[in-house]
Amino acid sequence: MASVPIIPDSYNHVLAEFECLDLLLSALRLDSSRLKCTCIAVSKRWLALGTSGGGLNLIQKDGWKQRLFLTHKEGAISRVACCLHDEDYVAVATSQGLVVVWELNQERRGKPERIYVSSEHKGRKVTALCWDRAALRVFVGDHVGKVSAIKINTSKQGKAAATFVMFPVQIITTVDSRVVQLDYLDGRLLISSLTRTYLCDTERQKFWKIGNKERDGEFGACFFPVGKNSGNQQPLIYCARPGSRMWEVNFDGEVQSTHQFKQLLSSPPLPVVTLRLDPHYTSSSCSPQSLSFPKLLYLTEHCVMTWTERGIYIFLPQSVEVLLWSEVKDIQDIAVYKSELFCLHTNGKVVHLSLLLVDRCIERLIRRGFWTLAARVCCLFQNSIISCRARKNLPLDKLEHLKSQLDASTQQDLITQLEELILKLEPLDSACSSRRSSISSHESFSVLDSGIYRVISRRGSQSDEDSCSLHSQTFSEDERLKEFPAHQEDEQGELDNVSHASVTVEADRNETFLPFSIPLSFRSPSPLVSLQAVKESVSSFVRKTTEKIGTLHISPDTRGKQEAKDEEQLQELTVNLVASPQEEKELEPQSCQLPEEDHLRDLKAATAEAITKLQDPLVLLEPQCMRRVLQEWLIYLEEKFGSKEHSASSVKKSKTVCAEEERAVLEENLRLDPTDGDPADKEQSSILEDCAEKENTDETCINKTMCENSTDLKGPLDCYFQVSPPCVIEPDVQKDLVELTTLCFELRVFSCGNGEAEESSDRSVPLASSWTLACRFMRSYFFLLDLKRLKQCIITMYATSPNVWETYIAGLKELTCHSPVALAMENEDMLKILKQLHDLGPWDDSPLLLAHAQRLYEKFGETALRPLIKFHPSILPSDIKQLCRNDPAHFLAYLDSLVKSKPENKRSSLLRSLLQPESVRLDWLCLAVSHDAPQRANTVDAEGNPRPRSHLFTWGYSQLILLLIKLPADFVTKEKMAEICRSHGFWPGYLFLCLELDRRIEAFTNIAHLDDLSLLNGEDGSIPETMEEWKFLLHLAQNHGTAFHHHGPQNGNAVSNGSPSCPDCITVENVALLLAKAIGPNRALPLLQECGLTLELSERFTGVCEILRIAEKRQRALIQSMLERCDRFLWSQQA
Repeated sequence: MASVPIIPDSYNHVLAEFECLDLLLSALRLDSSRLKCTCIAVSKRWLALGTSGGGLNLIQKDGWKQRLFLTHKEGAISRVACCLHDEDYVAVATSQGLVVVWELNQERRGKPERIYVSSEHKGRKVTALCWDRAALRVFVGDHVGKVSAIKINTSKQGKAAATFVMFPVQIITTVDSRVVQLDYLDGRLLISSLTRTYLCDTERQKFWKIGNKERDGEFGACFFPVGKNSGNQQPLIYCARPGSRMWEVNFDGEVQSTHQFKQLLSSPPLPVVTLRLDPHYTSSSCSPQSLSFPKLLYLTEHCVMTWTERGIYIFLPQSVEVLLWSEVKDIQDIAVYKSELFCLHTNGKVVHLSLLLVDRCIERLIRRGFWTLAARVCCLFQNSIISCRARKNLPLDKLEHLKSQLDASTQQDLITQLEELILKLEPLDSACSSRRSSISSHESFSVLDSGIYRVISRRGSQSDEDSCSLHSQTFSEDERLKEFPAHQEDEQGELDNVSHASVTVEADRNETFLPFSIPLSFRSPSPLVSLQAVKESVSSFVRKTTEKIGTLHISPDTRGKQEAKDEEQLQELTVNLVASPQEEKELEPQSCQLPEEDHLRDLKAATAEAITKLQDPLVLLEPQCMRRVLQEWLIYLEEKFGSKEHSASSVKKSKTVCAEEERAVLEENLRLDPTDGDPADKEQSSILEDCAEKENTDETCINKTMCENSTDLKGPLDCYFQVSPPCVIEPDVQKDLVELTTLCFELRVFSCGNGEAEESSDRSVPLASSWTLACRFMRSYFFLLDLKRLKQCIITMYATSPNVWETYIAGLKELTCHSPVALAMENEDMLKILKQLHDLGPWDDSPLLLAHAQRLYEKFGETALRPLIKFHPSILPSDIKQLCRNDPAHFLAYLDSLVKSKPENKRSSLLRSLLQPESVRLDWLCLAVSHDAPQRANTVDAEGNPRPRSHLFTWGYSQLILLLIKLPADFVTKEKMAEICRSHGFWPGYLFLCLELDRRIEAFTNIAHLDDLSLLNGEDGSIPETMEEWKFLLHLAQNHGTAFHHHGPQNGNAVSNGSPSCPDCITVENVALLLAKAIGPNRALPLLQECGLTLELSERFTGVCEILRIAEKRQRALIQSMLERCDRFLWSQQA
């Protein structure tokens, strides 16, 4: 007989179908090709089925007997929702976008009636319906993102309310895309759209966006109510994220954590127990599933359910576990009530599933006479049945009865498997029961001085206090543990309609997380947990004591070998310490011997003294005093962790020797590597801000390796990167060391250990020596530097020294050399690498991402920069500019893509946040106007004036340029930007800046040179405002018009001289017409006569002026008529 795969004992729940609804659908005539079921909802009493013909079937779940049929002439039913707190109401959405609310009148035995019809979403597709859980209010969401609320007034409120009170439809909000799911709880409305999730306080009318990262697609979200015994704990929110992830959010909309289920879903699917086919299970694991959860539904007390086109998934999100997943194909929608699932398939079929414990499932099958199916489920889940928990519902006599009901002639294999299962079961004898009842009498614990948890008996027994020795107590507890199965536990009987999953999970969680707390009022602590805790505590105490004694009595030879072994295993110990800080105390006796503690004693004392001095305001506010304090402390740091080039003896050399060495290094490096760096952008950094511990934790996890891509420094700079500490350092000590080491780098405390030498190196030594020492310092103490502050300091203080940045990037590469992304860089394509980077997120502000970005840029060039906008703000434009400083055009392409990736109303605020410090604005503007721009000879003539129509040329980064110049800035910066635009011929920006700087005469002069009347408009304030400005503009048109229209290259849609066929050129007549339209023809003619320009005007000007006069008279008459009518109306009201 072939062996049948057995489901592991970790799975004790199953989805089961006990009754087929095909006959019900056939009776409702919903199984034809003409009429199908389109939507589904469920409550405690009703199963609601909407149809494509506009009908709504309400079937009573108890026996599937009573039926109501509600008709709608407004189209097919697209959504339906039952009111859970008052099942006399149901809401329906039709295909035309109408929402109909019905009152069923079941209590008064009346006919159902429509009590409200909302046309707020008419013409749109309603995608979500949700009832308020306390009041009679329905929330509606549609495909354009509009969300409304319908408050219901019913006949139950009285005739007066039903007749005279009509509550209007309230518009809650309009989100950015289609509404995927709505959920409501305790005054909060949860809206999940295609891009993000929103939380709305409907009482105070406040809205929050949940999380910062957007998404693209159907992702659900739901509330997670707390249990009855959770005290004052607030409900949670779970939001689906790409890649089989969920956000856990508190009730205020703040993301607490991200749960990843991708790897957990690599387990094989559990079979669905159904009469349609025999259950089968394959033990081979499948690949991890990266899924998008279209909806999240709260199921029972601890579960969240979702589905995809492949199957149904049920999670325990609080403990990040997969309760089960089963393959169920072609699901269109699912409605849940407690542990019941009603699945609507794409072909219109409806399947009723129940989530329950395996033993409960088998018991129901036996009770209904499904013998073969019950036997097959027993064989598949025999690991769960063996436990005493299941045997309470499935005793031996019931299994023997099941075996007797099988056909021996045709089901011999199944009988054999069932017999093997029965042989594995032990009878629940009286001794076992007495032991269980005896142990379960324990209620609480007390903690002894040794750390042992003592079980206190409620009978007042002295047995626990009279334990003679540690050995005897350990032996007794071990023996008692051996007598019980691993999963034995008392469990109260449950009714079939109770949520079995919730009770079991609650028990497991209490036993897992509250083993030694005050006993809960509703149940006694589990005896298994009590004994297990005693055993673990005693075992841990014995093991630690033995290790400590062995460490103290170790011989010198053995200790030397042990220390050598510890140095070889330093990488493994460091990784373990960082990954699990709780194991640090257990590893101390092996990895950190007493001589090592003495080795760091002087450094610890010096560190404490330096921190105390730096807290003095007189020292803190004086940089030179800070440098002296750090210089004194640096001597101890170099003695313990310094490289061979900077040992303790070299630190104590005289000033003369130090100066000679510095000059030699300077001469050699100037000869080998001259520094001609491009100007880098500068960002202000806070020198004394708190160090970020998270990055330092990540840094110490990496092995000490040789730098792969170091700078071309020779001699003293050619050394290894120290990316991991040479010995184990306590976290508190390491935090102080990181703070002081980073402060040394920020204040350029690199050289000899005295104040005079530091002052000399800081002021008189050239810049080349400074960056040489900075690079050496980074190589020697990379494991003690705060990478975030280090990056800001390099960008700010070493902007003209690219070698410092290259050394920093080389160190980051060493930290990430064993990363999966670095290993995949050789063979994978760019899209796969970017996806892998995204899956490893969130990166937050981790500088380690820069190493991967550098590798991508080195391999794929400019094409790798544009996708990096998805990692903003983890990667800033200042970082990208450092990466591609040799090719600024690549940086501009990245910056332009980053700005354009945001909506137009958010681009200015984004760009303003990136301009830190403000000085980078001019650098970026110079780059933007000098790349992908027209030739200067085409925009500027020999005299420096604009060429006609040259403002119509296309500039590759015109949007970015306009955003930069329109941002607020001081007067001096605006003047510099105006000069940059003028010198490069970017006339739209120059005109804008001239008007903003109140240089209007200069703006009008350039407009006349550009010869475009459309530039004189009132939108940006370029139209003349005073008579003097009009006179100046008229004289410009008279003096320069002929030269503009007969000479020079034509650009854009430029034409010849300002004839009537050229209405947009700067001519006297065109400017005069603009003047007449602005101030009126009666005021314009005297001004033209004063300037002596009336002779140059044609009959066209005279005709236009007459039309303007007629229009002005009619407008005055109309205004007068309106004022008279208003006056008569006001007098009539007063009378």
